[in-house]
Amino acid sequence: MVSAQVVEIRSYNLKPGTRDRFHQLFQTEALPLLRRWKVEVVGYGPSLHDRDSYYLMRAFPSLQERERIEDAFYASDEWRQGPREAILACIESYTTVVVRSDEATLRASSPSDLATLTELNQDYLRSVALTARCSTAPRS
Repeated sequence: MVSAQVVEIRSYNLKPGTRDRFHQLFQTEALPLLRRWKVEVVGYGPSLHDRDSYYLMRAFPSLQERERIEDAFYASDEWRQGPREAILACIESYTTVVVRSDEATLRASSPSDLATLTELNQDYLRSVALTARCSTAPRS
């Protein structure tokens, strides 16, 4: 486990009807690839609030290491010639938030810890959905 100082929370808005395919691709192709690249995935899965959302949480030792690791991973032939095209085909848009953290937060040593992290992610997703609804509402 990385002695994490930052956690990246990525919220994906998937194209309608692609979430099951995205989840299958993530579990069978992207997750093993991320693990081979030593990226610490601390949480992922379908969102509870709608059928077209998904989240991914990754831990990194620092902002600089996050940038270095992600640049190398996303430029790699293994990603580019592997699951990249199929995964991107499912994504309509995504938002990334990076927050400071510590190992105790990520340890999720009990189900309640994981539930707390999951609920925090759900709160974030609800706020993103509310912001999106507010920004598309007609102006008076």
